[in-house]
Amino acid sequence: MTRLLEVGRIGKPHGVRGALHITFSSDRPERRTPGATLIAQTSAGARELVVETARPASDRWVVTFVGVSSREQAEALVNAPLMAEPIEDPEALWVHDLIGARIVDASGLDIGTCTAVVENPAHALLETDSGDLIPVPFVVSQSDGVIVVSLPPGLLGSDDAE
Repeated sequence: MTRLLEVGRIGKPHGVRGALHITFSSDRPERRTPGATLIAQTSAGARELVVETARPASDRWVVTFVGVSSREQAEALVNAPLMAEPIEDPEALWVHDLIGARIVDASGLDIGTCTAVVENPAHALLETDSGDLIPVPFVVSQSDGVIVVSLPPGLLGSDDAE
């Protein structure tokens, strides 16, 4: 079975016909297009949901799912995390591939291990096991558990001026 990733969370119902407020943590439009399959992790167990409609509403989305047609059915899904299979995209950097990966510079110098990806208004940041933060735009490549970065001098404080 493929490892599922959390792509959002179900919020409160919207209206009486089964629509729900959804906060997506994924920016991929494939997650909210009609026909997209998501898995809600409810207290009653996992439930497969198929997106019927989705429209933006402020900082979240109003989504209807096939087979969820009443407020009562929608209320049973409130606060459930939404899971989905990873999307294959060789150009994308995925948090689940970055965390735990070794970070090296272009010359092969070991910088550390990525322990977190920190959201930041300008760019996401890779946090290393030593606490250093590396902006994602400095990532040159990522594969097989290794992230290669091209850092400007002085970014990590190890390039002292002489």
